[in-house]
Amino acid sequence: MPISDSLRYYLTDFNREHSLPIRYNQLERFQMGAPLYDSKGEDTLWETLIYEPFIMKKLNEGLKRVYAILKAGGDESVMEHLYVDRIDYCVFGNSKPFRVRIVNSRNDNQDYFYVKKADASRVYGLELEHLLSPNRMFFLSDGDTLVEEHVVGLPGDIFIDDWMESPRLKAIRIAKELIKFNERCFVRLLGDMRPYNFVVGITPDFEETQIRIRSMDFDQQTYDGRKNFYLPQFFKENNPLVEFCTSHIDTKTARQYQREEHALISRRMDAISQRLRALLDSMSQDTLAPFENVRQLREELAAHYKCDDFLACGSMGSLVRQSLDLMRERAKR
Repeated sequence: MPISDSLRYYLTDFNREHSLPIRYNQLERFQMGAPLYDSKGEDTLWETLIYEPFIMKKLNEGLKRVYAILKAGGDESVMEHLYVDRIDYCVFGNSKPFRVRIVNSRNDNQDYFYVKKADASRVYGLELEHLLSPNRMFFLSDGDTLVEEHVVGLPGDIFIDDWMESPRLKAIRIAKELIKFNERCFVRLLGDMRPYNFVVGITPDFEETQIRIRSMDFDQQTYDGRKNFYLPQFFKENNPLVEFCTSHIDTKTARQYQREEHALISRRMDAISQRLRALLDSMSQDTLAPFENVRQLREELAAHYKCDDFLACGSMGSLVRQSLDLMRERAKR
């Protein structure tokens, strides 16, 4: 869904809207693409693109300026030793993203950012993540173009295959973080958190390693009508992680971690109440999904929470507001 006038006003008011030197459609002018393989020789589903030299020259300067705007508030002095090393494209996904790799010529340090088609659901998902989770999301919009900072972490499927049972990680910490991640997704109705749509951050601490699971894909913010679509625990691709965690934690402790996460979200809501209200006002006016999806989801949420207030909601945005209000009310009891 295109960005509405009310959402555009919100983005402008809170400095998310910015005039960008490169737009999404300019990146579509490539000659050809070659499959990109990982270190194991497996197809990543990304293609590395080839452009005409004169187009690439213009893109190189424009994309460096985009990077300066995203990372340094527009200070172009950071561009001096940067160059665009590669532009990748992925047709797998609603936003059809371009991934730009920026390299510092002095030390070969590399960084990434993404250029995508701006979509209202995705923007709402990014902003809700920024406001209600422990993670900050840096993104900018300009008309039909959306620019996002790279989310650092191990892709969920790689974590499950190679890291989950590592003796260097404490199982109870993984279980705790999965529960908290599950709650963060559910209360704000972020869907489709299969392993390739979230990353796991691993941070060594002075005693034990910390774990954080965070979303990196927001295409399915409040679209689907199924309640379980918003609970990562119910995706079969997550079964190995869920089974690992349930074997290391009991129900009473799991409920404790749920309450802890609800309390944290509630505090964040109180801290940014005016900004959150403005976002939810816009979200409630937008049509983010077919009405049959809204009807199905409100009925399933009403049954889940035993709260008929959901049945009066006429939009996905209203369901998010009701979910958050109910969660905050119960967290303060």
